[in-house]
Amino acid sequence: MKELIITNKILNWYDIHKRTLPWRKKTSLNKKQYYTLVSEFMLQQTQVATVIPYFNRFIKHIPNLEALAIYDDQKLMKLWEGLGYYSRVKNLKKTAQIVIKAFNKNLPDNILDLKSLPGIGDYTASAIMAIAFNKPIIPLDGNIERVLKRYLYLKNENQIHKDNLVKQKKILGTSLRSSDYAQALMELGALICKPINPYCERCPISGKCKSFKKKDFVLTKFKKNNKEKYYLLNVYKKDKKYLLVKNKNFNFLRNLDIFPMQEIIKPKNFDHNLNFKMSNMNMNIKIQTNKSNKPLPFSYWIDPKKLKKYTLPTFTKKIVSYLENHS
Repeated sequence: MKELIITNKILNWYDIHKRTLPWRKKTSLNKKQYYTLVSEFMLQQTQVATVIPYFNRFIKHIPNLEALAIYDDQKLMKLWEGLGYYSRVKNLKKTAQIVIKAFNKNLPDNILDLKSLPGIGDYTASAIMAIAFNKPIIPLDGNIERVLKRYLYLKNENQIHKDNLVKQKKILGTSLRSSDYAQALMELGALICKPINPYCERCPISGKCKSFKKKDFVLTKFKKNNKEKYYLLNVYKKDKKYLLVKNKNFNFLRNLDIFPMQEIIKPKNFDHNLNFKMSNMNMNIKIQTNKSNKPLPFSYWIDPKKLKKYTLPTFTKKIVSYLENHS
């Protein structure tokens, strides 16, 4: 009964306050499944506000799984350009191709088959099951985890461990409107139970929230420290053009175009020019000019004045910008 009260309160709040998002609009079941797949891939490590225009443009050019499965790779990367984490879109296309061949053009409606697809792990599979197939599953994204931690006042490392959160989420109950309920919980975390300065006075379940009663909303996070990595980046320049290579050496931005670079063990007095945060590492980059004329494999020259004609990751564009501003 307690779970039913929580569920109804959250759904009632959601029906009034939910955001209008392009992947939520009413459409056919097949389109809903496709929209959910695309949006969940885009939302991995990317905020909703950033994703919206990319999603709209993506759907305009690639309206269904069949179109995605055969879409030109270069054009696909161009549509994704700026979202980062390019392995996501590569896996998205691979998933479309597998679904077309192995699942008769329909997304599988069970966890194990979904997790067998490229780029789909526990969370994404759970989100698709709940949102696209209305299954009574609560996917634990960062927003829902935060709601659960605060509602139950979970603070120490054992309490907020993923395994314990999976056990504790039963307090949130289930609903026949499983698709809406999963999104309602996400929405509650995103709009009300924010990481900083939550709007508790607007929360539909604050009356039973233990953190609200204790007036303590600081949730300890136990994050792994990003690894410090060091790179030498070689700049080859000829006729005001820069040499780029196809990345075959590093897991990040694999098969995308970057400047020739190599990872090094940090020397003494390492004076880096640039610093990037990428995935779980801090990249410290020292730029050096290389005048060698020796050809490099998988390389080509780009004109920095015509960047729009190339499909480049944001990482590479930022380095080009830095070089142009410091030349």
